Amino acid sequence: MLVVVFSANGCPTAKSCEDRLIALRESYGSRSLQLVAVNSNNPYLSPPDTFAQMTLRTTQKGFNFPYLKDETGALARAYGATRTPYILLFDGDRRLRYRGRLDDARDPSRVTRHDLQRAVDDVLAGRPVEVPETEAFGCPIVW
Repeated sequence: MLVVVFSANGCPTAKSCEDRLIALRESYGSRSLQLVAVNSNNPYLSPPDTFAQMTLRTTQKGFNFPYLKDETGALARAYGATRTPYILLFDGDRRLRYRGRLDDARDPSRVTRHDLQRAVDDVLAGRPVEVPETEAFGCPIVW
């Protein structure tokens, strides 16, 4: 399984998800879950999103997954990502099984629905994903 998260250093919503993504990767890593974060923001329009700042963020937060730069935004455009965070879940055959938000709240203490985790559990159990698409919320990706 592969989770792709379109993220950004300067987006408060994306930043609020980082610890939850680290925990998800830690919890499900032994069950073949891979996770990668992708930053598609134009660093000239969003200075916190330079590769140097991304590298610093990775170290400061202790990411247990790669954080990659989509220099042209082509990857985000190809998958229809317009906000950060925007999440895609692919099964072992790399079929898209879920797209949308991590969960239903920016503040971890207010989360009532763990959308990505539920989708991961469905895929692991061999079930159809109950809710295969949700609406992502957060900051717009800056082209």
